Amino acid sequence: MDRTGAGVADASDAIADVADRTFDTGSAVDDVTSAAQANPELAILGVLLLVAAVSGGWLLYRRLTRPPGVALVKRLNGVDEVTILTHPNPDPDAMASALGVAHIAESRGVTVHIGYPGQIRHQENRAFRTVLELDIEQVEGVEDLTGEVILVDHGRPRGLINAEAVDPLAVIDHHPDEHVDAPFVDVRPEYGACASIVAEYLQSLGAIPEEPDETVEGEWVVPSRVATGLVYGIQSDTAKLTRGCTQADFEAYAYLYPGVDADALDRIANPEVDREVLEVKARAFTNHEVRGSFAVCDVGEVSNVDSIPQAADELRRREGVTAVVVLGSRNGTLHLSGRSRDDRVHMGETISNALDPIPMASGGGHAQMGGGTISADHLNGIGPSEGMTREELRDRLFEALAGDV
Repeated sequence: MDRTGAGVADASDAIADVADRTFDTGSAVDDVTSAAQANPELAILGVLLLVAAVSGGWLLYRRLTRPPGVALVKRLNGVDEVTILTHPNPDPDAMASALGVAHIAESRGVTVHIGYPGQIRHQENRAFRTVLELDIEQVEGVEDLTGEVILVDHGRPRGLINAEAVDPLAVIDHHPDEHVDAPFVDVRPEYGACASIVAEYLQSLGAIPEEPDETVEGEWVVPSRVATGLVYGIQSDTAKLTRGCTQADFEAYAYLYPGVDADALDRIANPEVDREVLEVKARAFTNHEVRGSFAVCDVGEVSNVDSIPQAADELRRREGVTAVVVLGSRNGTLHLSGRSRDDRVHMGETISNALDPIPMASGGGHAQMGGGTISADHLNGIGPSEGMTREELRDRLFEALAGDV
């Protein structure tokens, strides 16, 4: 199994240290010379074993120190067709990562399909798909996945029928998950965006970003639409490089920037806003409850689920509020979205802890951003729990924000 990313440097240092302490080439040659004088046939065998050991050790060293982008390309050797799968309702970071990995695979002659199991609803997500002409199709079940499967921006497939049957070839993600398993795994929770990881792949391959309307000669290039998509993916998941960034995110952004199409980037970042999104934001501002520096708001029934995280983004800007959770319902499912700029509140853990007593509820995320879903039936008490009202859930969210659950 290839476990790439931050562990590669540690592995290479350990191998080099062991080699320095355990393998003395001069002593080995002296031993072989002595053996040759006493028993020529045995000496020949010893030389062959020595050569095999050195070659094997070198190949292992090269494999473990290989940049993740190069390792991914090696993993794609011999693969004819792949489906790159995003999480349900893909955001710009997921779509950008899929676009970048698709470019790498297609550059190696692999036939690529990009799929998502949910919906593309947020106005920026729809603009991203349209402006960059992203060929991405909705999938319902495992039978819709063709060839090998690569997961981007999530560690385990979800949202499609028989998701548990998916056996991915590769997982590329920046969300924490200790249970990811695939022949190629690159999970870096310290990164602000999955797109930054994919940009590193391209940079390690020596790919040169193409300026708009420019053609660059060479084995590896980054077309302007790919560079533009990856840059917007980084912007989107890091709140324009102001939230959860590392030096790697800034370096990936700087590497890609020469290839950005500024007009396309502006069209993605500033699409027309759905009327309901504005109405839900207004509800969040007028109906939220504040306890201390925390705010919780139930916006009720919505038809556009993406209006909930957008309302959370806006409410987080209110003076005196450091962490917020907004919840709303659609088709029998309660959706939660949280934002934090409070060092005391890990939003992903907060939502997960708040939903823990409710069967089949799911929640999680990063320190500054989290979300979750609950079936209305399970919230009301179906299954092995007594259930709770939405008012009780609101109280529990406040308790979780305060660290009391």
